[in-house]
Amino acid sequence: MLILIGLLALLAVAMVVAGSVGAVPVRPRAIVSMLIHGLFGGSASGTSVDETIVFQIRLPRVIAAALVGAALSVAGVLFQGLFRNPMADPYVIGSQGGAALGATIGILLLPHFSFLGFGATATLAFLGSVLAMVLVYWLARVGGRTPIVGLLLAGFALSTLLSSSTVFFMFIGPQTDTALRALTSWLHGTVAVAGWDQILAVAAMVLVGILCSLPLARMLNALSLGEEYAEQLGIPIEWSRAAIILVGSLLTSGAVSVGGLIGFVGLIVPHFCRLLLGPEHLRLIPVSALCGATFLVLADTLARTVIAPSELPVGILTAFIGGPAFLYLLRRTKREYVG
Repeated sequence: MLILIGLLALLAVAMVVAGSVGAVPVRPRAIVSMLIHGLFGGSASGTSVDETIVFQIRLPRVIAAALVGAALSVAGVLFQGLFRNPMADPYVIGSQGGAALGATIGILLLPHFSFLGFGATATLAFLGSVLAMVLVYWLARVGGRTPIVGLLLAGFALSTLLSSSTVFFMFIGPQTDTALRALTSWLHGTVAVAGWDQILAVAAMVLVGILCSLPLARMLNALSLGEEYAEQLGIPIEWSRAAIILVGSLLTSGAVSVGGLIGFVGLIVPHFCRLLLGPEHLRLIPVSALCGATFLVLADTLARTVIAPSELPVGILTAFIGGPAFLYLLRRTKREYVG
């Protein structure tokens, strides 16, 4: 419990700092005052311009980054537990290719489409991610069972096929510099939200996904010891596998709808948390959610300020940070991955 309280405090500090940084600096004390004023009433120390900047521009993006980071990290915990492999990530069963194809169609062919306040990119990326995972599950299912190897192979093949299909649409679609730049940015991860309606929808999706993942902790603990052992404990293997994939798909699809394809968050954060806390998934899930949220808030803040006034896709920074970190861990513990 103390760990969770400490991580919550760290996340709050990171969000306040992220909201204060930008082309127009806003004092952290003023942001705290605005938030207290907005929640409980009273006088705020910031100006009306500061309030507009914080509440209409920065705070939605900061919250979106926290939600994406939490969703990817928890999805990483679920898939690493399902496959009993610390190298598994949220995109392991095809969501990356489906989301990429959907976003490509949205950006290049349907730029003016919208659904419930979500633009074509977010809507089609979400649908593409969901449909890809459903198709992978269906392709891998044989004789009423879904072998792990089948899921991995079907996910790899379908993701590769769908990712390659994006190039086809890039050739047949209108190749404007703006559209291609937007697509490139999305494919490398960029947190983008149109307003509070999107935030509320994604927040509901991520919260439901995290809450639904908690009852799966016991199943993940049993599966980590092997399917035979889990069956001896009375764990329904196929039902558990389907439930884990369903919840992981919901979290991953919600994340890519507003964050694009951000790599390494769902791989590195759960891995580090597992090294620090051990394999108990009931602790791993909430801790990974908070660590992932904090990590992506800080990474997104750096992405939008490091080359200001331009902006880097946050996925580039997470790759620069996560790639070397993962290689270091792999080097230190390489014997654990052999066989």
